[in-house]
Amino acid sequence: MEKTCTVMLPLTMNSSEKPQTVCIFGTGDFGRSLGFKMFQCGYSVVFGSRNSRMSSLLHSGAEVFSYSEAAQKSDIIFIAIHREHYEFLRELTEDLNGKILVDVSNNPKINQYPESNAEYLAQLVPGAYVVKAFNTISAWALQSGALDASRQVFVCGNDSKAKQRVMDIVCALGLTPLDRGSLKAATEIENYPLQLFPMWRFPFYLSAALCLFFFIYCVIRDVIYPYVIENKDSTFRMAVSIPNRVFPITALTLLALVYLPGVIAAILQLYQGTKYRRFPDWLDHWMLCRKQLGLVALGFAFLHAIYTLVIPIRYYVQWRMRNTTLSKVITKKDDPFFTSTAWHSDSYLSVGILGFFLFVLLGITSLPSVSNMMNWREFRFIQSKLGYLTLILCTAHALLYGRKRFLSPSILRWYLPSAYVLALIIPCTVLVIKFILIMPCINNTLKRIRRGWEGDSKSSKSALNGKSDI
Repeated sequence: MEKTCTVMLPLTMNSSEKPQTVCIFGTGDFGRSLGFKMFQCGYSVVFGSRNSRMSSLLHSGAEVFSYSEAAQKSDIIFIAIHREHYEFLRELTEDLNGKILVDVSNNPKINQYPESNAEYLAQLVPGAYVVKAFNTISAWALQSGALDASRQVFVCGNDSKAKQRVMDIVCALGLTPLDRGSLKAATEIENYPLQLFPMWRFPFYLSAALCLFFFIYCVIRDVIYPYVIENKDSTFRMAVSIPNRVFPITALTLLALVYLPGVIAAILQLYQGTKYRRFPDWLDHWMLCRKQLGLVALGFAFLHAIYTLVIPIRYYVQWRMRNTTLSKVITKKDDPFFTSTAWHSDSYLSVGILGFFLFVLLGITSLPSVSNMMNWREFRFIQSKLGYLTLILCTAHALLYGRKRFLSPSILRWYLPSAYVLALIIPCTVLVIKFILIMPCINNTLKRIRRGWEGDSKSSKSALNGKSDI
């Protein structure tokens, strides 16, 4: 269990005990917020600044000294100063020897310098114990009590005792410390706040490319083709009709792409006869993005549901209904009722609703607050078993929508099939391959490989001295 403390409550100190004193170099936004937070939690806070005069922005009870004087007040000092101003610390080498220096800085760009700020600080003051921490927490998060922000604080350093001192302070502030090892991890920790949706880029780019492709494809079939062949203006379809085709097609394709890398990984393991070989980098990255792909797919499914709800209030739909009704009244003819058509319509809608419900369930269980409440078997059952059931229902929804029109030449326009036919290629491929993989003769072999068995006798002798990983 991770060690946590209640936010905004002071430390449990006896009245006879003197509050622990911490020093903060820098009186900027973050330094002031960190100092005020520590003061609320029972610490005595002193600030080191170029200007030792008391600022009205600091909390009452804070003391401001010169850097040299402030360094003598505490054995743990938070460096809340930008890297370009570190040079003055060389003059304080004697005052900082044996002290714990907590580097909280970040850079404007990723990998801006050859070494991390914390490593650079350790070079400037070799006699101090440098710890990297608090750079992933904003001043706003400290002021708001981190109730609406991330509570995790990455900590790294070469001295275990110094790291423990810092992690104790993190806990006292109501935050969660995560030990990332030695100071070499500082580069990764400093780059973390600068990354802009690192795991979402591939899903966003892929979904944008799919949307653009299917949109252009539908425009060619439903707008350009009628204009060229029949001289009919159908540009109004680009507002609702075409997006309401593009969104479900993109959602179904992305959902299939969530499960395609797992199928490819299983095929590679069967081909290689072992689980001890790394997957290609592109496949590793793809598998890490599956959650994001699924959530983006769910977003497109929601758009499809919303666009479908507005269909009855569209002018074009109302115009067609009025004209159809009037023509039936004038001709005094009714369309016959076909039970098979009713079954097809209700089945198509029912399967779509069930598929959307399971889709939403998958999205909810992927949230950390929900997934953390489940064990691995429960999470795997929902994401794998129910996930494939969702893919089956959504694929069946598209199949029922097309019905007998798949093979009908009348749907071809310039030899281009309807867009939903293209949408079924990847989902049907994934389901067919998955069906083959779950056949007992193949599934049993795959289970043995994943338990450590290897098909190659030479590699099995060298793998972990005949022992398998769990």
